[in-house]
Amino acid sequence: MADIRPFRAFRYDPHSVSLGDVVTQPYDKITPALQDRYYAANPHNLVRIILGRREESDTGETNTYSRAAAYFGDWRQQGILRQDTVPSLYVYSQSFTIPDSIKKGSATELERRGFIALGRIEDYSAGVVYRHEQTLAKPKADRLDLLRATRAHFGQIFMLYEDSGQVEALLATDASPDIEVADEYNVVHRVWRITDARLIDSARSAMSDKKLIIADGHHRYETALNYRNELRASYSHSNTSPSTPPSDPYEFVMMTFVNMNSPALLILPTHRVVHSLDSFSEESFRNSARAFFDVEDVDAALDASRAAAILRECGRAGTSLLAVTANRAFLLHHPNPNMAAQVFGGLSIRQQALDVVQLHKCLLEKVLHLSEESIRNQQNISYVRDAAEALSHVRRARTNIAFLMNPCRMSQVRDIAFAGDVMPQKSTDFYPKLLSGLTIYALD
Repeated sequence: MADIRPFRAFRYDPHSVSLGDVVTQPYDKITPALQDRYYAANPHNLVRIILGRREESDTGETNTYSRAAAYFGDWRQQGILRQDTVPSLYVYSQSFTIPDSIKKGSATELERRGFIALGRIEDYSAGVVYRHEQTLAKPKADRLDLLRATRAHFGQIFMLYEDSGQVEALLATDASPDIEVADEYNVVHRVWRITDARLIDSARSAMSDKKLIIADGHHRYETALNYRNELRASYSHSNTSPSTPPSDPYEFVMMTFVNMNSPALLILPTHRVVHSLDSFSEESFRNSARAFFDVEDVDAALDASRAAAILRECGRAGTSLLAVTANRAFLLHHPNPNMAAQVFGGLSIRQQALDVVQLHKCLLEKVLHLSEESIRNQQNISYVRDAAEALSHVRRARTNIAFLMNPCRMSQVRDIAFAGDVMPQKSTDFYPKLLSGLTIYALD
């Protein structure tokens, strides 16, 4: 099923730069403030390639994408980026503490392990790679322009597979890491290069029967798929027999593979904050929401920790949502089963059971009258990981209402993906993120 390949990664030369000054969070997690910090950290910071600034002098031929290609070429020529000499796999470890917003009691240290390799790009219809979230056209167009210009992948697609730990045990090592760096969230990232051909073959064989779920990187995966199709249309595969899959570089993309049964696989909730509504009334919201849920008033002064505890406890029995305004807080639970046909037309039972789908279909669309298109375009909605930040927004009257929720469970992600269903955007937030720039896959 899954076709995994070693590759000769380009990596930052530690004699030329300090790694902590040049690697970044994934492009879609880089805020304007973080972009500024990366720009100031080092002239060779990867942000100049994956999320460069626009300039007033930009034209059709000179733009962020052309500059990204120039930086990548220059840094290779200068030896800032050097290519490994032999094809390798890269064991990848992330040591982290569960964020304050969801931890229970004292701090908990976890280590999530996986490995970086190339994975064959597959159509979803092939039954090898599965998605679980919807994608948007605009981010894919942006990433495709960057890929066309640079012909390289700078971050890994976060892929999940399932076994009892065999692959992880196969690649376990006690050696000192080749890379070790801490990011801005105090996550320690370590990478070990694996060059043993027999060990690589064993890992490839162990992965050959796996189905893969995209955890993070849906837009980049579909961008790589679109680029593959572009180049397939341009180049002939006349030398490839029907039984031999093509091995052109653009047939593969860089992936990090993590066992979905790992106890360190953490999914955080992504809360919704609604703003700039033409009219909004707390009482009107409460009354309208009662058509869809049991609604209870709770302490309007609750903090993030108390909110998480309430959601956890109530969530044991099913859907549990908190709606918080400047002056009130409502706990919504026990969805009205009689509303299913009216609200969830076309959605599977698996999708209907998701808290995030209940929130979108019942509260955002039916109660607040936000259209699916406006939600996709984030016209009146923003997404916030930290519950305390969401509460701060509504209490300072910057927004109309905040919706806090429990995280999606891995079992739900697995079942949705393998059934061919999808969730709304921003339904899952796998933590921590994979750093960009640890390894780079160049197509030429």
